[in-house]
Amino acid sequence: MIELRNKGRVKMLVTDVDGVMTDGGMYFGPNGQAMKRFDVKDGYGLKLLQKSGVLVAWITTDESAITRARFNALGLDILYDGVGDKAEVLQVVAAEAGCGVEEIVYIGDDLNDLPVAEMVSTFVAPADAVAEVLEKAGAITQAAGGHGAVREVCEAIIEHNRKLR
Repeated sequence: MIELRNKGRVKMLVTDVDGVMTDGGMYFGPNGQAMKRFDVKDGYGLKLLQKSGVLVAWITTDESAITRARFNALGLDILYDGVGDKAEVLQVVAAEAGCGVEEIVYIGDDLNDLPVAEMVSTFVAPADAVAEVLEKAGAITQAAGGHGAVREVCEAIIEHNRKLR
């Protein structure tokens, strides 16, 4: 199981979408983007996490109806899409949620997630993240992005918080 570096209770999970919630693949047809693949187990893990009292936010550079549809179908808490500076938006998300960045676990897989790595107590990378992200990660999942990595993190947070009760 993933070891979290958070000293206290985790109040929020913030995650990138493409390459974390999805396998990073995008399917294009002649009229543009058609589909992304999301893992149902990851979605269920997020619902379990919310049920345990932890907020869930997505911060993504992509701006797509597909991402918004999946977010809404899961009934998650905060979505920022079309983001250029994830570190800046993370501070906004933390303030919106009334928690400090030290109470957040973040999952990211690519270079645009690295500015967040130094801000949060636990920065997690999926097993198939780019090398620079794997080097900076405080924890690495066994599973790849879009194939259960988020579920691993959800279960680790639930267990971490359970131990603090």
